[in-house]
Amino acid sequence: MDSMNRPVLCIQTVCLVILLGTESTLPEGAREGFQVYSGRLLISLYTTARQSMLLTAAAMNTMKPAGYEGRYVQGFQFYLKHSEEHKAILGYVDKVLPGEFTRIGEGKSKMDVLGVGSGGGEMDAHILSILQSKLPATPLTADIVEPSIQLTDNFKALVKKTPSLQKIPFSWHTVTCGEYEKQVKDKREIKRFDFIHMIQMLYYVDDYPGTIKFFHNLLKENSKLLIVHEAAGSGWDTLWKTYRKELCTKSISDYMSAGDIKVHLERLELKYDEHLIPNTLDITDCFTDGDEMGELLLDFMTEQDHFHQSLTPDLRASILDLLRNRCSTEKEGRILFDCSLSCLLVYS
Repeated sequence: MDSMNRPVLCIQTVCLVILLGTESTLPEGAREGFQVYSGRLLISLYTTARQSMLLTAAAMNTMKPAGYEGRYVQGFQFYLKHSEEHKAILGYVDKVLPGEFTRIGEGKSKMDVLGVGSGGGEMDAHILSILQSKLPATPLTADIVEPSIQLTDNFKALVKKTPSLQKIPFSWHTVTCGEYEKQVKDKREIKRFDFIHMIQMLYYVDDYPGTIKFFHNLLKENSKLLIVHEAAGSGWDTLWKTYRKELCTKSISDYMSAGDIKVHLERLELKYDEHLIPNTLDITDCFTDGDEMGELLLDFMTEQDHFHQSLTPDLRASILDLLRNRCSTEKEGRILFDCSLSCLLVYS
C-alpha cells in the first residue's frame, strides 16, 4: 500500500492504505474508503493503500526482485485495510504537511514533487491534494518511481478518475530505486524537487545511507524529504530483528527500523523532525488453524509464500509465540500487534 511494500512494510508505512487485488476486484467498501479524506489520502483513502506503500517499497532496489504481484499484493492490501496504516499516516499528513507546504512554497513559481515507492498512488493523491489546496496558484509536477507494473497501472487509473490530479503533469518511472538513481546520474541535467516522500520503502534497499543521501541531494533549497518507516521497538522491529537470519532471505536482505534510519541521518549530519504514529493491527486470526485471512496475514508479515508450508514447525511455533507475547498486547480477548510508525521530516 498505499505504501506496498514491507514485510510489514510497513507501509512504511506508507500509507500503509490498503486491499485485495486490483481495484476492480476490491470489495465495494474498500474502494469507497479511499475517497478523499484527503488524503496514506484518506480522505478515507486508507482502505486502499499502505501505499500500496509497503508493497511498492519492496521492489525498490536494483539488486532485489520487483515481483510484487499476486499473493504478496493480496497480503499487503489486506494488511493495509485492517491495520488502517494509511489512515494513521494521513492523520499526520493532514496535521503537519499543510504548514510545511506553505513554508516550502513561499516565493516559488513551481512545485515539483517526487514519490518514491508510490504504489497505487493513494498517499500521493492525498499529498498532492493538500499541495493544491495550500498553493492553488502554483503549478505542480509529480514524478513517480514505482517498480510494480500492477500498482503503477492502479495509480494511473486513479489519476484518470480524479479531476484534480488530471491537472498535474505526471512522469512515470516504472523502475526500481537503484535503477532510477542510475538513470538520474547518467543525465547531464538533474531534476530537483521541493518535496520528496519515501513511505515504507527503505526496507528494500541495500545501501541505506547511500539511498538517503542520493534522494536528499535531489532536494531544492528550502525543501523537505519525508521518510515514513516502522518505529523502533514496534512489533515489526521485534519480529524481524529476532528472526533476521530466517526471514531476511528474499527482497529484504536486512531489517532496520526508524531508529536505525535516524542513526544514518545523524551520521550524514542531516537535520530532521520526528513524529511518532501509534497504531495496532488485530492479528487474532493468525492463531486460528486453517483461517485463510490469518494465513494470508502471516505470509505478508514474514514475507513467505505460505507461512505454514515454508517454515519448519519449530520456527513457526517460535514466531507465533513471539508475535503473541512480545509484539502484541491483548485487549478484550483480541491480540493487537504493535505496528506503530515513525515519520521523519528531513530538512534540505
